[in-house]
Amino acid sequence: MLLTPHRLLRCYATGRFPMADGRHDPVVYLVDPERRGILPLDGLHVPRSLKKVIRRGGFEIRIDADVPAVIEACAEATPERPSTWLNDELIALYAELAAMGHVHSVETWRDGRRVGGLYGVVLGSAFFGESMFSRVPDASKVALVELVARLRAGGFTLLDTQFVTDHLRRFGAIEIPRAAYLLRLKAALARPAVFPREPGCYAQRLVAEDGAASGSRQSKSQTS
Repeated sequence: MLLTPHRLLRCYATGRFPMADGRHDPVVYLVDPERRGILPLDGLHVPRSLKKVIRRGGFEIRIDADVPAVIEACAEATPERPSTWLNDELIALYAELAAMGHVHSVETWRDGRRVGGLYGVVLGSAFFGESMFSRVPDASKVALVELVARLRAGGFTLLDTQFVTDHLRRFGAIEIPRAAYLLRLKAALARPAVFPREPGCYAQRLVAEDGAASGSRQSKSQTS
């Protein structure tokens, strides 16, 4: 099947996502795993060390500054990741979806240079996280927390991570059966959401609110 942007959106809407075996492999496969990775938006865990990084504000957050550049960065080979699942066809398709408003990027910048980020596909109140990259420590981690904060603010209900890695598990990602995922997906597609694109660091607000909530819980526990 020849993939077009609209066909690719229909794949996401039915629970499938595309992958290639490598950057230079021309074949695109549609994947529909028996167990699906998600990151519950109300179950985000931010490691203490990362909270300190976010509070210090060492990164500038930019949204959709250059989505194709983020996609290309995610497709780059690195010593830790010598091959990626993004081939030229998928890179072009995601760039087209970005032009249609269905793909967004969260980018971390430092000293005028893009040093990390991620991108994903949006349908209804579902965000399908596709890939991330980091050129300095914590850059992609901050982007992930920023993403969750913006999804919460925009009324999203589903953050699909496709698979669960050890890295994502640290942030609260879990696996659920395909049937359970499809029920969540159906509900998310039926509900509208808006991806916030305005400037500012939502992650700092999230960490501050989490700290205030933790302090309140601790205070109640001490007085009960």
